[in-house]
Amino acid sequence: MNRILIVEDDTALSNGIVLALKDDHSTFVQVYDIAAAKKQLRGNFFDLVILDVNLPDGNGLDLLAEVRRTLALPVIVLTANDLETDIVTGFEFGADDYITKPFSLMVLRARVGVQLRKGRQQLSDSVQIDAFSFSFEKMEFLKDGKLIELSKTEQKLLRVLIENRGKIISRSDLVDRIWTDGAAYVDENALSVTIKRLRDKLEELPSAPHYIKTVYGIGYTWAVK
Repeated sequence: MNRILIVEDDTALSNGIVLALKDDHSTFVQVYDIAAAKKQLRGNFFDLVILDVNLPDGNGLDLLAEVRRTLALPVIVLTANDLETDIVTGFEFGADDYITKPFSLMVLRARVGVQLRKGRQQLSDSVQIDAFSFSFEKMEFLKDGKLIELSKTEQKLLRVLIENRGKIISRSDLVDRIWTDGAAYVDENALSVTIKRLRDKLEELPSAPHYIKTVYGIGYTWAVK
């Protein structure tokens, strides 16, 4: 399931974007200013951000620069400024794509599709962190060159944590990302059990983890970038 954050103060346009992108594989969070966007990004997982530049409480590019310091998720910038210098500035701040208003919602849909595909491909090659080598495409997970056997659920959990390393992911978001089979109810202990099993396999000292850390009252984070 793709989770898309829309930061656009024009309510009609924001709703139009949702209608244009709506499908069985996407969910949307709509916010209308920078403060609300920061709150969402602080504790939630997103696959893509659609970000307006001109917002009531500041410049969206400043938020983009802040996002880029901690997150690698794709960001599509929307703006009424179509000067070449404005577009270049957007890319320099870290935009993955730049769309000037007015724009075709069909074109936006196509560009969103491109960025979501790129996001899924980011971890197709091996990720090297300290003694670990993780290949999510080949489903090969190594520590000190030795193979680690991970269940499908453990692989999903690890992938979400690695994609968002350094960021706190709430328990509810982890549950939504890992158990995506449409189950109406997931046992409260399922995530805790999966976290423990993953720590047992990856950490030198699971009771005092170096990588998979608990942020009490919120969720978990892969603490090493």
